[in-house]
Amino acid sequence: MDAPFLIGERIYLRPLDVDDLDRCLRWINDPEILSTLGRREPMGRAAEKEWLEGQYKSDRHMNLAIVVADGDRHIGNCGFNAIDYVNRNAIFGILIGDKDAWGQGYGPEAARLILKYGFEELGLHRIGLEAYSHNARALRAYEKAGFIHEGTLRESYFRHGTFHDTIVMSILASEWSNE
Repeated sequence: MDAPFLIGERIYLRPLDVDDLDRCLRWINDPEILSTLGRREPMGRAAEKEWLEGQYKSDRHMNLAIVVADGDRHIGNCGFNAIDYVNRNAIFGILIGDKDAWGQGYGPEAARLILKYGFEELGLHRIGLEAYSHNARALRAYEKAGFIHEGTLRESYFRHGTFHDTIVMSILASEWSNE
């Protein structure tokens, strides 16, 4: 087991490391994954390395590797961005980059682990996210983790010749359950 930080039933979350660079770079440049992130341009090695190394220089961001415990296989990343300690909120993000791990329930499990940490350890009140309407798998995973649909930014995202809605979701500390 590689320096686990948060431990779940089938996965654990650990700090990202420079050894994760090639995997992260491959995922972030995969066209299928890229279309769900809102990025259009590819990420180069230097930029991804700078992002990776910058993760632990600020307490406003906390992104962790998602690792399947059986085999210590790094399958994705999740965490918080724009952590606001005054208003006690953050933006949640997750990427399951290993396509063999899609549909296995690892996303909701990782989300529950990081939400518990956000509410119980960081004292957050609200954790929000935005997702695109064409990413049905992600929307289902967010709902399973307890996120509630707050609103829709109609036709705000243009991809492959089509406009898509941006779905705004959040979960409040009072709505979260550690069950």
